[in-house]
Amino acid sequence: MQQEILKRAAKDLPIYTMTATKAVRYCDRCQLVKPDRCHHCSACDVCVLKMDHHCPWVNNCVGFSNYKFFLLFLMYSLLYCLFIAATVLQYFIKFWTNELPDTRAKFHVLFLFFVAAMFFISVLSLFSYHCWLVGKNRSTIEAFRAPSFRNGPDKDGFSLGFRRNLREVFGDEKKFWLLPVFTSLGDGCSFPTRLVLGDTDQNAIIVQTDSTKHVGPSQTFPTRPLSESQNRLLGSESQWADSAHGEDQTEKGGESHVAVLIES
Repeated sequence: MQQEILKRAAKDLPIYTMTATKAVRYCDRCQLVKPDRCHHCSACDVCVLKMDHHCPWVNNCVGFSNYKFFLLFLMYSLLYCLFIAATVLQYFIKFWTNELPDTRAKFHVLFLFFVAAMFFISVLSLFSYHCWLVGKNRSTIEAFRAPSFRNGPDKDGFSLGFRRNLREVFGDEKKFWLLPVFTSLGDGCSFPTRLVLGDTDQNAIIVQTDSTKHVGPSQTFPTRPLSESQNRLLGSESQWADSAHGEDQTEKGGESHVAVLIES
């Protein structure tokens, strides 16, 4: 019964993904129909739009609203570690050749170089992986579990080509790409998809756009769970039966009105 209610409620929403059992993606915790690429974070206890992962280093979820900032954070950290390692390298070489004065500072130099080098290697691997994800237009969750569409799971269902994938995260204006300014395209609730026919790298891309299912920027989602009395998706069966009966009466009235007009 709940799935029937959810199908009625989600039929006019810009939703193309579903569960593995072809059911509407619904969050029982937040009591919301999940938009495409949205997932519930157990640590933050909230549904996150285009959720990538929960980052313990920044103590926050990485998703649609801050994914560009996360990438810039990795890039800035990578350049900073590289700068530290490059400036300390000459003193590190002097330490091994015994040209550095015998002071406590030489241990600081040794420690600083190793820390900068280790962080550089670890951040470089993470940054390279996320650059690959941006090029494929996937999140970390989608990389491990492909989103399921009507035709089945498709790991490249949201990929629009390298350039469009890059613009979806960083925006259209290249002058803002390296600045910590939000320039990502879209609203986080609906994403253009493609129908993949054969090889994903050689075939054409068909972007699915449905003007009747457009979500305007003014549309908002509830920020806290609704009670059962406020949530219309969990209403009683009688409410839906009354609604369906009212729709049938309206349709019958419209048909009779048309028949009168034709006879006249």
